[in-house]
Amino acid sequence: QVQLVESGGGLVQAGGSLRLSCAASGSIRNYKNMGWYRQAPGKQREFVATISSSGYTDYTDSVKGRFTIARDNGKNTVYLQMNSLSPEDTAIYYCYVDLGWGRNAWGQGTQVTVSS
Repeated sequence: QVQLVESGGGLVQAGGSLRLSCAASGSIRNYKNMGWYRQAPGKQREFVATISSSGYTDYTDSVKGRFTIARDNGKNTVYLQMNSLSPEDTAIYYCYVDLGWGRNAWGQGTQVTVSS
C-alpha cells in the first residue's frame, strides 16, 4: 500500500503563508483523487481540498481563494499552498489518496499553527 509523508507545517503569523507537501512512496499517476483534510483541537476531521488525476480541484468554502492544491505526478507529490492564514486554520493537516473501493490511505499529519 502507498505510504504518504507530509511536510511543510509549522508556526506562522496570521496573514502568512505555508506550503504543505505530501510525498507518496510510489507513483500517484493512477490514483484518481488526492487531497487534504485537517483536524483542529476538539473538532472532527474536515475536508480541505482535493485534486483529481485530470486536474479538477475542489475546496471547502472557508479556504476558497486562499488555498491552492496541486499535484506533480513526476515527483509523486501533492502540494497545498496556503495563503492569508488565520488562527482558524490551525490544525493538523492530513494528506490522503483515494485507493478506490471506498478506501483511503492517510499520512501521519503535519501541524499548522497560526498565531494572531
